[in-house]
Amino acid sequence: MGLRRPSDLTPPTPGGRAARRKAAAAAAASPSASDAHGGRAARRKAARAGSSRRRAGGQAPPPSPPRAADADAEVAGGRAARRKAAKAAAKAAKQTGTAISNVIGELFITTGALLLLFVAYQLWWTNVEARAHANTQREELQRQWEDGGNEDVDPREPGAFSPGDGFAILYLPTLDVVVPIAEGVAEDTVLNNGMVGHYTAEDGLPTAMPWDEEGNVGLAGHRNTHGEPFRYINRLEPGDPIVIETQDAYFTYEMASRLDSTSPSNTAVLDPVPEQGGFTEPGRYITLTTCTPEFTSTYRMIVWGEMTEERPRSDGKPDALVN
Repeated sequence: MGLRRPSDLTPPTPGGRAARRKAAAAAAASPSASDAHGGRAARRKAARAGSSRRRAGGQAPPPSPPRAADADAEVAGGRAARRKAAKAAAKAAKQTGTAISNVIGELFITTGALLLLFVAYQLWWTNVEARAHANTQREELQRQWEDGGNEDVDPREPGAFSPGDGFAILYLPTLDVVVPIAEGVAEDTVLNNGMVGHYTAEDGLPTAMPWDEEGNVGLAGHRNTHGEPFRYINRLEPGDPIVIETQDAYFTYEMASRLDSTSPSNTAVLDPVPEQGGFTEPGRYITLTTCTPEFTSTYRMIVWGEMTEERPRSDGKPDALVN
């Protein structure tokens, strides 16, 4: 056997390996390790307690960041809300527009109806009223003549008739016109009542009476509406008869010429010798005046005639009214 150090000769500690394990276990179970393990638990507990205290104190916890799914849902919901709001606004606008259109349409219909009524009144009803009035005046005048007339009035005296008074009847046989003649050419009292008016000094245009030895009998009448007795005087041709009946006589004229259009201020057409009608010598003439073109009063149409016969009523009607 060889030589050894003295320490090698010391006998080993009994149970050395088992003792080390025991010591390690004891160290693991020591208070320092326990404190380390308990610190993490304590911190978690303290955090939970602090959170509870903040909620109890009215402080809301900080909001959690929105998740992607929540954001998508919010965007989709916003689009739907906007679409719904847009549809509602469009519907409201459409309803408003429809209501306005309905109101405007009703206004147009009402206006159109009123215009039609006015046109019907002007073109039809005024004729009905005026012709009825004129016929009544003509019948009354003829009845007075049959009864002998007014013996206190000499129709041949100037001023024998007041404005609006009927004193004669005009016949246009080729046009089938029979209408009373009244003194003056006022629209409200004469022309609009369906009668023919005689130009007088009160109108500023004195003209002759049929029984005057010479001169120009000036007559005016409506061409449209209010009886329209001169509606078709443009159809009169040279030689056509124009007859005036009075209490004592018939005066027959022949149509001589026509002026289709002239200014309303052309009063020379009523001259005692109407040169524009082709006459140059004093005589017994008649002039018919009316508006032209139809349904306007811009210009005047003129028809002239010359007397061919004066016949007492006691001798009967002239040939122009018989044939």
